[in-house]
Amino acid sequence: MSKKSKLYLRNKKRKRTKSSLKLGTHPRLVVYRSNIHIYAQVIDDNKSITLVAASSNDKKLSSSISKAKGKIEKSKVVGEAIGSELKSNKISQVIFDRNGYKYHGRIKALADSVRDVGIKL
Repeated sequence: MSKKSKLYLRNKKRKRTKSSLKLGTHPRLVVYRSNIHIYAQVIDDNKSITLVAASSNDKKLSSSISKAKGKIEKSKVVGEAIGSELKSNKISQVIFDRNGYKYHGRIKALADSVRDVGIKL
């Protein structure tokens, strides 16, 4: 499958699920994955603000990211960081928006590490 058609299908999935996810009463955990880094942010759609954000190129996480060997381990570190920030903000449940990506690899590692901290997805 060509790169253009993969992007087209991913965007089609994103548009299909965005409308149903925005109706929720809980904040949304959005994940973006590039070739090197992974980004996650929690958005409150009612107020249209970002509550918490973390990524694999944050300066706060640079010491723990440098110890991680692969991209999946970096995703776990980012998931733990965003989960602990959610706990400190007293948010116990979020809606997981995987942004059209398949639920495996780095996306799954991030989601599992957020769950391990104690946040419901």
